[in-house]
Amino acid sequence: MNDYNEIGARLRELREVSDYTIEELAAELNLSPEVYASYEEDGRDVPISVIYEIACKFKVDFTEIVTGQSAKLETYHLIRRGGGKVVNRNPEYHFEDLAYRYANKVMQPLLVTLEPTDDVAKLISHGGQEFNLVLEGTVIVTLGDKEFTMVPGDSIYFNPTIPHGQRCGGEEKARFLTVIAE
Repeated sequence: MNDYNEIGARLRELREVSDYTIEELAAELNLSPEVYASYEEDGRDVPISVIYEIACKFKVDFTEIVTGQSAKLETYHLIRRGGGKVVNRNPEYHFEDLAYRYANKVMQPLLVTLEPTDDVAKLISHGGQEFNLVLEGTVIVTLGDKEFTMVPGDSIYFNPTIPHGQRCGGEEKARFLTVIAE
């Protein structure tokens, strides 16, 4: 993982090489310039969904921003939705939540790949809180007796004591990032 200062420096670098001012980029992200400037100073509080939006905007790999290197197994391309705006942006999950922190019982985030299937999702339940951000393809999330169809840029935050599961909802494989906090 990049450390907090490296995240801020990477965000600043992407903005500067793309010839954006802080004010211009903040406006496109629907943030105040002061809030966005603080992300470039210290990446600790950058919401994961904002990192995703910036990755989409500047056409770089999400994994490369947060780890400093391209995904080892298979590089994926982030897909913009609705002009690059993330639906249901959740400010509760920040870059620091991606790092493994045993004291706060935040689990290592997982990058999950789902293959196309006709099978129903296997439902599980566990304690804590869960956050999913769809990176590629279509993901069907089942929460109890409700189903939500999510596409790249959609995120969902829920209490995972409710039986839940995810499955690919299209012809192509799907990927999502999940962070579970106990």
